[in-house]
Amino acid sequence: MRTSYHDIKAIVLTRIRENIWPPGANLPGEIELAKEFGCARATVNRAMRELVDEGILERKRKAGTKVKSYPTRRALFSIPIIREEITNTGAKYRYVLIERKIMPAPGWLRARLEVKKDQPILHLQCMHYAGPNPYQFEDRWINLAAVPNAADNDFEDMGPNEWLVREVPFTEGELVFSATNASNEVANFLNTSDGTAVFTVERTTWLDKISVTYARLYFVRDHKMSTRL
Repeated sequence: MRTSYHDIKAIVLTRIRENIWPPGANLPGEIELAKEFGCARATVNRAMRELVDEGILERKRKAGTKVKSYPTRRALFSIPIIREEITNTGAKYRYVLIERKIMPAPGWLRARLEVKKDQPILHLQCMHYAGPNPYQFEDRWINLAAVPNAADNDFEDMGPNEWLVREVPFTEGELVFSATNASNEVANFLNTSDGTAVFTVERTTWLDKISVTYARLYFVRDHKMSTRL
């Protein structure tokens, strides 16, 4: 019988309750746990991410995963695949790749993703539409050292976010929400005026100690994102 991520969560919680892994204890790595449970690493990753979201575990990119000393409630942000987000509203989804190029990582990105000078990065710009209306402009950078097969994907038919969710697990993520004034480029794509305040999400993910992707996602004016506690 195959071990599911639900099974792994239950085992981890049992070991915490029985003080096998007490508060502050470091957990074994995902590869070691996958071998123990006889499952894919991605299955372990999903279980661990959910326990982090639930405030039971904490993950730090260079320190691994450990049991939180003081479990907390955390806000859970539902960020679905953009295609599903749009179709769930009843609108027809349309995706357009604007630009795709492999280039050396610019200086500001090297610092953010901790990549070396001249390391190749895949840069993608995409538009997502709800029916005839613009919905999201996506400006994304993918670290080819972490995801080499992305270099062989033209991303003409599927957006990079949906592809990454299917292909690459992650161990840590960061989200930054803000209102930014749309540049001329962003304003043109979102069919709004230059300088209009638009809802913006910056998303960075890592797989262990290696950065996977950084994206700036610009939404049309009055876009809302909800969460629950």
